[in-house]
Amino acid sequence: MNASVISTFRCNAKCHMCNIWQFPSSKNQEITPDIVSKLPDGLGRINLSGGEPMLREDIEDLVGILYKKCRKVEISTNGFYTDKIVKIANEYPGIMIRISLEGLPALNDSLRGTKNGFDHALRTMLELKKTKIRDIGFSVVICDRNAADLVHLYDLAVSLGVEFAQSTMHNSWYFHKSDNRIVEQNVVTNEMKRFIKSLLSSRRQSLKLRLKDWLRAFFNLRIYHHASYGYSYQNSCTAGSDLFFLDPFGNISPCNGSDEQGIMGNLKYQSFDEIWNSEEAIQIRRNVKNCRKDCAFIGTARFDMLRNPLRTINWIAKNKIRIMRGRDICLDPVGGKFIVNGLDDHPVVERSENKKLVMK
Repeated sequence: MNASVISTFRCNAKCHMCNIWQFPSSKNQEITPDIVSKLPDGLGRINLSGGEPMLREDIEDLVGILYKKCRKVEISTNGFYTDKIVKIANEYPGIMIRISLEGLPALNDSLRGTKNGFDHALRTMLELKKTKIRDIGFSVVICDRNAADLVHLYDLAVSLGVEFAQSTMHNSWYFHKSDNRIVEQNVVTNEMKRFIKSLLSSRRQSLKLRLKDWLRAFFNLRIYHHASYGYSYQNSCTAGSDLFFLDPFGNISPCNGSDEQGIMGNLKYQSFDEIWNSEEAIQIRRNVKNCRKDCAFIGTARFDMLRNPLRTINWIAKNKIRIMRGRDICLDPVGGKFIVNGLDDHPVVERSENKKLVMK
């Protein structure tokens, strides 16, 4: 089981797709290390995020606690606080760090509402490469305004020998947004095709990174379909079962993509087991099964890919062969029609006679 610890709602950026910065938590409201220590041991991956987590004065204490509770701690940051990030990397070289970028310098700073944000991100990445930490990389939130920079950002990551993670815009309680939408759909569609092909044609020197690029190509199919049709194609959502979120106030929730938060309980006043086995948690899992948002988040997609490995492997193999033969890639993940989230009355995407994906 994976987890995400939202350490703070304070943020020094003003991103176009996220309004967390308009609803900051105060320091005296936020969960303390002793509350975080109540999380169960033996977790898979824990993402430590915000807001901007480096605004926490006790961020090193939180990393130290989480480091003992899971297989891998992932820190999501905008890279402004270079010295603090490098110090943590030196102390805990086994963690992973992802630094947000929304485009090349001018576009990045515009979309993230920061001054010299790209410079800070790149400087932090270059300093991290001098440490013993190896699992470092950039991350991007794909939309029509930055899709044209995707391949360029990927090329930057390849040249530096670092990871490159992707997500896309969502509307939810977490982002305090209801108006995120793709306006220039054709731009996203065309650039996503080019980007997915670049991932499948990975030029990485490391075999591990090449394999990750291929797997990310398959994940980006979700983003492609989500941006093009408003739906992904995962078989089922297991938020609240395979993963959970801890917010700055101590609330345990299934995910950060729903319209309403869906609180299972509060870790300040209950044990994790009490929350996880509560009637509230059981009802929320029922709600998740009927959720039709069909988000394109890696948190749930990862488990879907693990449970359906042949679908992933077959698509990658088929499309790498198509590229070798000079043919265009196939953007159908299963080779026919598929039902989203396993709901019979959910819109179905299928191939029409002219070979285009259509929504019915």
